[in-house]
Amino acid sequence: MRRGLVLAFDTATPIAASALVRDGEVLGERASRAASVLADADDLLRGAGLAPADLDALVVGTGPGSFTGIRIGLAAARGLALALGIPAAGVSTLAALAAASPGGLPVIDAQRREVFTLVDGEPVARSPAELDFEPGTILIGDGAVRYRPELEAAGAEIPPDRDVVHVPRARFHVLLAGDFGDADLVEPIYVRAPDAEKAIA
Repeated sequence: MRRGLVLAFDTATPIAASALVRDGEVLGERASRAASVLADADDLLRGAGLAPADLDALVVGTGPGSFTGIRIGLAAARGLALALGIPAAGVSTLAALAAASPGGLPVIDAQRREVFTLVDGEPVARSPAELDFEPGTILIGDGAVRYRPELEAAGAEIPPDRDVVHVPRARFHVLLAGDFGDADLVEPIYVRAPDAEKAIA
């Protein structure tokens, strides 16, 4: 399903990303906010002279990241997939960040003085001080930017704040997408319980 016309988007981080890809060729990309993801998708399609009915599949970022952002993305994917009768696949936001910068360690701001990152390929939440990396490792993502002084003091190399590597790029979601199927079966990656659930507990 990487062939055909695929719309991908990720709303797990403060800067939402979307891309329209046909047979491996990127037709367009957008970066905005989670609330604008459907408008961005419409703009991408119109810019390519296409319509929603032309889509063959969807790919959505599954986090970890903002609980609200992840839910917005999943709801948009489920609504579009149902309306258009097309399959969907989920891709980890961390994995997509890593794919865009081979050798880089993805670090997403998790709030509460923590970051989300990958340990042995699995998403985890850690304090910046608990990150385990070799000196000279390139750290990417908004968490790396937020905790730059602390992480650079520990030996990390972090690209400039405005470097594109710090934002998930939806074109890589398409490359990483595995099995496509019912959008309702795409599971979010939260890593930890949202604040509202902790408050209730």
